[in-house]
Amino acid sequence: MKQKNLLLLALLLASFALGCTKKVDAIKAAEIDRSTSCALDGMILMDYPGPKAQIHYDKGEPDFFCDTMEMFSIYLRPEQKKRVKALFTQDMGKTPWEQPTGNWIDAKAAYYVLGSKKMGSMGPTLAAFARMEDALVFIKQFGGKVLKFDEVTLDMVSLDGGAQHDERM
Repeated sequence: MKQKNLLLLALLLASFALGCTKKVDAIKAAEIDRSTSCALDGMILMDYPGPKAQIHYDKGEPDFFCDTMEMFSIYLRPEQKKRVKALFTQDMGKTPWEQPTGNWIDAKAAYYVLGSKKMGSMGPTLAAFARMEDALVFIKQFGGKVLKFDEVTLDMVSLDGGAQHDERM
């Protein structure tokens, strides 16, 4: 009898736990179009080469960026107060560099190439790839080194385009 009561209690607790969990819909990347502009500078995303990015927050519309550098510069800022729910970038192993469309991937799972010869909308950028193999093929052609999301630091994603260190200015 005792075992039966314990089993009943366990089933009751399990059904209660299942009933209390609410299903959370997975956040999906939003597609961009000719009117999608950058949250930082208002540039039209489709007018520029290289990987685009988007940040989804717990409230409101996502922010779009014409470059992965901008996404990282916002995400890594210590003063970032919005609660980030998802980050996406484009897989440059599947989309053309000059006119990237679609092929959105989870930015936290991507491999990034820093220091390549390829330029993004604002100059140097971080090329994003879903597969390490694609990143390595890119490096053979354009140079750079592979980083995982957590290896990218704020000092790597300066938005000054190098002007801060240009002694000729």
